[in-house]
Amino acid sequence: MEKIQIVHTNDLHSHFENFPRVERFIEESRQNSSADDFYLFDIGDAMDRAHPLSEATNGQANIAWMNPLHYDAATIGNNEGLGNSHEHLAHLYDKANFPVILGNLYDKKTEKVADFAKPYKIFTTKADTKIGVIGLTAPYILTYPLLNWDIKLIQDMLPKSLKMVQDENCDVIILLSHLGVSMDRLIAKKHPEIDVIVGSHTHHLFPKGEMDNGVLLAAAGKYGQHIGTINLEINEHKQITHKSAFTTKTETLKVEPGDEEWIKHQFDEGEKLLNQQQIANLPETLSCDYQAKHSIIEEALTAVQEYAESDVAVLSSGLFLEDLPKGIVTEKNLHDVLPHAIHVMKTTMTGDNVWRLIMEMEKNRMFLRNHLQKGMGFRGKIFGELVYRGITIDNKRNVYINGKELEKNQEYTLALLDHYLFVPYFPSIEIAGDNEIMYPQFLRSVFGDYLSKKYPI
Repeated sequence: MEKIQIVHTNDLHSHFENFPRVERFIEESRQNSSADDFYLFDIGDAMDRAHPLSEATNGQANIAWMNPLHYDAATIGNNEGLGNSHEHLAHLYDKANFPVILGNLYDKKTEKVADFAKPYKIFTTKADTKIGVIGLTAPYILTYPLLNWDIKLIQDMLPKSLKMVQDENCDVIILLSHLGVSMDRLIAKKHPEIDVIVGSHTHHLFPKGEMDNGVLLAAAGKYGQHIGTINLEINEHKQITHKSAFTTKTETLKVEPGDEEWIKHQFDEGEKLLNQQQIANLPETLSCDYQAKHSIIEEALTAVQEYAESDVAVLSSGLFLEDLPKGIVTEKNLHDVLPHAIHVMKTTMTGDNVWRLIMEMEKNRMFLRNHLQKGMGFRGKIFGELVYRGITIDNKRNVYINGKELEKNQEYTLALLDHYLFVPYFPSIEIAGDNEIMYPQFLRSVFGDYLSKKYPI
């Protein structure tokens, strides 16, 4: 009976505070494994620009951490795919000592799979068992093309990826899936020829795996809070006779002397590198209080309105996490204030739809003011207060654009955020808006460019 063991990580999101214990667990698992063959996979979103070191190094610090652990393969998540410019993603893995397996991200120019990736990889065990590994990432069809990537749909690419490994006469098929739990379950129902789906993206946790239609689903939650292990047993006919999965809670693992110092160093090093990049020289502190005399949000509204060349602008106060101090402003300050993976969006719609959108915003205003908000690239705590630039409303619900009463059939342009398109509170944006998400710059970069021009050093 041949035994194969797989350890997997997913959705680490640059949570360096868990990395020392994750690292030791991987090394000890490899050293102590009684299996004939041992493999290590990462299932995407290993990096997240919310951490200053990932931001300062464009994710290279994450690759430098992974390399000594000798990952056998990784796939990418949306944080790698959409959190980097085309150029940064194209070169993210230049120094990686592991392959990136990804079958549904194509370069628009070459119309081929991205140069840094391969659609599948065959691993041959000591007993000559052939393991075919394929990888797929969540197809954000609205946003990948804005970065000059062509993202392919799962229903189109999965059969092709499966045929590739089946043509190689693989005995075992494993899918590295950054697709989310619902898609994993759907794939298991439709493709029982897959033996194991190692999942991620929706941060789901399967403490003991999940068996769907004979397919083993494994997933290790988020942030390195758990680490996954999969065990396979294969008979002499190259058939899997047993498969199981479990996860280990990272907080149950021993903390070693030096862990805290290492974790702190990663953060401090990132902040130091960001601090070296000077942006502007502010005459006054800009407050994160939207009602303050010198508020960040008023400057940011001007920044996004100018960037989008729009008639009006709307932002929410919860975006701004700290004050911007008087004097020299650096990349560190901007990252502290706006760590979000969020972009400016220019929305064009007719006046009647602008009216409906503003009514949606007014209806939700009280709810959103203190609403705890997570996801969709947001890295703050609450959504906050909606603040308008160029929009006013009277007590009869008439809307005015830059002082003039709204004309129902006239087209208007609004500087918004892609975040507002993805959250469910303002459906008119998706239903009636002509939306241009302005990649690749994050909101903080747009704001930084504005400050550097208005308040030069």
